[in-house]
Amino acid sequence: MNRIKIVVLFGGCSTEYSVSLQSSYSVMEALNPERYELIPMGITKEGNWFRYYGDIKQVPEDNWQGTDCRQAFILPDKNIHGIGMLQEDGTMETERVDVVFPVLHGKNGEDGTVQGLCDLAGIPYVGDGTLSSALCMDKDIAHVVAKAAGVSVPEFVVLKSYMTKEEQKERCRNLNYPVFVKPSRAGSSYGITKVKQEADLEAAIQEAFTHDTKVVIEDMVEGFEVGCAVLGNKELTVGEVDEIELHSDVFDFHEKYTLETSKIHVPARIAPEKAQEIKATAKVLYRALECEGMARVDMFLTPAGEIVFNEINTIPGFTSHSRYPSMMKAYGMSFQEVLDELVREALEEQGK
Repeated sequence: MNRIKIVVLFGGCSTEYSVSLQSSYSVMEALNPERYELIPMGITKEGNWFRYYGDIKQVPEDNWQGTDCRQAFILPDKNIHGIGMLQEDGTMETERVDVVFPVLHGKNGEDGTVQGLCDLAGIPYVGDGTLSSALCMDKDIAHVVAKAAGVSVPEFVVLKSYMTKEEQKERCRNLNYPVFVKPSRAGSSYGITKVKQEADLEAAIQEAFTHDTKVVIEDMVEGFEVGCAVLGNKELTVGEVDEIELHSDVFDFHEKYTLETSKIHVPARIAPEKAQEIKATAKVLYRALECEGMARVDMFLTPAGEIVFNEINTIPGFTSHSRYPSMMKAYGMSFQEVLDELVREALEEQGK
């Protein structure tokens, strides 16, 4: 049997570059070499693309850039259906590939940009499509869609960078503190601040604006965060619900990747009936936001038992601490089985 040629995209011109290195290494290490021909392709923080020929163990340490690299690109020409690599003499060698697995978090990777390139190239890719990726990346638009689908969302206001201070102040006039101030299109909790009083609001808004030109300010939801790993296109598989036991105000970048004071419980410490309701809600959100392949659907569970939408991650983390693989493992699927199914779904969706 011919091996499937799979491009694993890692790094990225994003604040979540380092997270991608960890996730992509886990993916590349787990892909069965008897089934897949691995083509690692790294993107630097500056946005330079390289085909990487070295030891994948160098990737998580960010030691991959160097002599083992050749400048390379995904080519949008559908007849090529693959990548181009520059030679020392300035000519370009092309190579046909079967599928792309973007393990890119945040902007320029999880937001539909890379997915659009693959669509132009006619190359199947793992995960959500261009539209879904863009929708889910934008907390403002995702909340609007979720609410239209009948799912509760926090009360929120939206600020744009072009607004005057007076316009921003007017938008924030009726906030109910505490609130969370968030960049609308960022991940890994970058730029998020919990604001307990009006005096601290301006500094939090300015911090969020350093990450995006649009800021969402949400009412705090009482309760705790729960999540669902969803896998599939036509038929959906939902992993066990997890629960974040939080001991600080924000599940920030440091806490997400160290779990220093927090703990993640899989399955969540909730009644089976409520877990089923959460899974059903995750499916509604997954369909409403046009998700395909995979997504981690994050919600809040209030003390009254209400389920409130938080966000959807279209390329969830695949590190050793990551929630998506843990939820699927609790359901009964190994990491390798999840990867195999994701690739199969990608190829099937493209009519392979």
